[in-house]
Amino acid sequence: MSEHKLPESEIKVMDFIWSEKETSAKNTAAYMAEKYGWKKNTTYTVLKNLNEKGIIERRDPGFKVFPLVEREEVGREEAKSLLEKFYNGSVAGLFSAFLNDNVISENEMKELKELLDRE
Repeated sequence: MSEHKLPESEIKVMDFIWSEKETSAKNTAAYMAEKYGWKKNTTYTVLKNLNEKGIIERRDPGFKVFPLVEREEVGREEAKSLLEKFYNGSVAGLFSAFLNDNVISENEMKELKELLDRE
């Protein structure tokens, strides 16, 4: 398992931190309370876990938090995990599921074809 595989609660906090690029624990807690109804201690616990994993850096004074891992890196880990869990590593199986459910738009299909043609 990758060190950048995050549970949903940590991804929610990281979404805010990535969007802000630099923020405080206090601002993060206020946002999480407003958006998800979290208690301050819940957010602080998630921030502590993210810091211990090396996903964010905590700086004082003011308990400022900075992302150390990019959104794209975590996204790749999540995509790999999804592929392994549900599609036995088959990219074709994943896309087939999206195609069967009409989730991919015409424009996205064109973009995918262009990506495949480049490789």
